[in-house]
Amino acid sequence: MIRRALIALMLVAASAAAWAQPFPVRPVKLIVPFAAGGAADLFARTLAAGMSTELGQQVIIEVHAGAGGLTGVDVAAKSAPDGYTIGFSGAAALSAIPFMASKMPFDWRKDLALLTIVVRVPEAVVVTPALGVSSLAEFVAYARANPGKINFGSAGAGSITHLGAELLKREAKIDIAHVPYRGVGPAITDMLGGHIQMLVGDVPFLVPHVHSGAIKALAITSAARVAALPDVPTTGEAGYGAVNSDNWYGLVAPAGTPAAILKKLRDAAVRTLQAEELRAKFAAQSAAPSPSTPEEFAAFIMAEQAKWGPVVAATGVKLE
Repeated sequence: MIRRALIALMLVAASAAAWAQPFPVRPVKLIVPFAAGGAADLFARTLAAGMSTELGQQVIIEVHAGAGGLTGVDVAAKSAPDGYTIGFSGAAALSAIPFMASKMPFDWRKDLALLTIVVRVPEAVVVTPALGVSSLAEFVAYARANPGKINFGSAGAGSITHLGAELLKREAKIDIAHVPYRGVGPAITDMLGGHIQMLVGDVPFLVPHVHSGAIKALAITSAARVAALPDVPTTGEAGYGAVNSDNWYGLVAPAGTPAAILKKLRDAAVRTLQAEELRAKFAAQSAAPSPSTPEEFAAFIMAEQAKWGPVVAATGVKLE
């Protein structure tokens, strides 16, 4: 009896010692909801590198693409709440898709712990040079003269890249067909191959292709021009001020993750986002790091829902 009691005490002590180990004691997975090669991948890897240094453990990227970025966030939401799996959410999964899906696989208020907004990203309308248009006005005229003959790509049905193009479609009164992909990377590959003719995408990923002449930038879908493409006018300057579709990405964790672990993850992320090296890397991509409190993040999502809800209703976009 005494021997069994001693063994039981030793097991309890070993278990307590394991729980007492400082987090993290092994690598952390960062779930990215879009295919490798796009802007989400670029920003996530930059963040992961900095957080690896801050946490003293490697932060490993794991891609779960699909459903406009919803699939990856759902994977993160349903992961064990131990801090070893976190998610890199795109804008649509939290602010627009809830208005498109007949049933959401998770409720962000209940199933996610918000850590911080990571980055705000301007987008641009780009086309293949084969169309022979040099401005947004010329593109609209071409589309009106050729209804149903232009295919536009997106990072997935329901993504902000999809909604941005749908918004232009509505405002310009043009008939163009949507072709969804599992990220902007595959979409731009098909554009370069001549399979689609137009795309609304994150500026950082588009810039090299614009500078090489492989694609043509017609307009920036933000309130201001971007330094990387200074000669490209905004949609407002082109006469379509209502077409505003900035993208953004945020960091989330499964609800129920211990508060101390959430704080350690958020502190590591915020220190990374405030570092001059990261700020310079993001600025080079015409993007701005946007560290926030969880409360500010929640308020931002609500404001984004107020913006995109009416757009989804007006365009009739559904996520099947």
